[in-house]
Amino acid sequence: MADTALMPIPGMLDPVPVARDITPREDGRVDLIGLPRGRIAELFGEAGLDAKAAKLRAKQVFHWLYHRGVTDFEAMTDIAKTMRPWLAERFVIGRPEVVLAQHSSDGTRKWLLKTADDQEFEMVFIPDADRGTLCVSSQVGCTLNCRFCHTGTMRLVRNLTPGEIVGQVMLARDALGEWPRTGQADFAALGDDLVDDDGGYSADGRLLTNIVMMGMGEPLYNFDNVRDALKLVMDGDGLALSKRRITLSTSGVVPMMARAGEEIGVNLAVSLHAVSKEVRDEIVPINRKYGLDELLAACAAYPRASNARRITFEYVMLKNKNDSDEDARELVRLIKKYKLPAKVNLIPFNPWPGAIYECSTPERIRRFSEIVFEAGISAPVRTPRGRDIDAACGQLKTAAKKLSRAELDRLAEEKQAALG
Repeated sequence: MADTALMPIPGMLDPVPVARDITPREDGRVDLIGLPRGRIAELFGEAGLDAKAAKLRAKQVFHWLYHRGVTDFEAMTDIAKTMRPWLAERFVIGRPEVVLAQHSSDGTRKWLLKTADDQEFEMVFIPDADRGTLCVSSQVGCTLNCRFCHTGTMRLVRNLTPGEIVGQVMLARDALGEWPRTGQADFAALGDDLVDDDGGYSADGRLLTNIVMMGMGEPLYNFDNVRDALKLVMDGDGLALSKRRITLSTSGVVPMMARAGEEIGVNLAVSLHAVSKEVRDEIVPINRKYGLDELLAACAAYPRASNARRITFEYVMLKNKNDSDEDARELVRLIKKYKLPAKVNLIPFNPWPGAIYECSTPERIRRFSEIVFEAGISAPVRTPRGRDIDAACGQLKTAAKKLSRAELDRLAEEKQAALG
């Protein structure tokens, strides 16, 4: 559990939260999810195993946690039966708690999740014809105050830990039934409503093929925890997802971008959304700290960016704000000025209660896209997904705030009844 007090924020323009240690569990056990092999071995040594045994057990446990997805030490069949209770007394295998699971009419799924200290956040799974993308959160709340984004209206509570970040991926695999079949018995308690088995998109039959760090929060303001979590996701002996299938999105935390390329090495997406200082200062306030030229120079220097691994610019289409022909031509000019290997995702604005902007018309979005395409830069229009459950881009905001206690209790009762 963690301290639930608000983290100190040094100001609107550069609101870097101060990471704090997780408060130990009341039962004294340590959650192993989010820990690399080396740290697990250290903990086993501290608990009394000699160095050789600690290293061996850590390798075995790591495999069961991240490759098999088990949630109970008793399922670790290559560990001696007498050893399993020893592990269970000292350690725990955690997952974020599912408070609410929602299904959109278009197949998108959103989960409201809760940490051990009762902080709530969301994740979204978006199935497409040839891929399945999990949108992962990095913080509880956000500090950036982007004016078109519903998440930006929340206060920042705290960073998510590596375990809470990687736990989202593991929970999605639980829900989609995507662990090796030898581990499926461990998910019987999840209930039929949580586990799907509908075939797959990837060569190995998996539905979850891609991860985007585009959920709640700014990943580069939680750099260490995001890096450590994604290393577990990419570990060949763990979740084993290629870095080419992972995208990290930033609103423009320039000082951390080079480190992200060097230490994580995943694809980069930048929430651009405007091509003039005046407009971007308004809708993406971090622009007042790190301006367009500084941001685009950092993009040009991003390690391993190439035509094969283009930088993605996210551009939300706001009526009469950033959607003119002149805006499109300036976007092209900037990309060519900095010789960026880039593509542009045009995102129709997703409305939310209290929003001060409107979505550009379909005709205006189409014309904007044509101008960029004609310049030789890919500019597809993203189809809005999950709008009916507030799961679309810019709409994530803890769903529980909209539901009364009675409604949540009723949903919990219905879920329990469905489980028998």
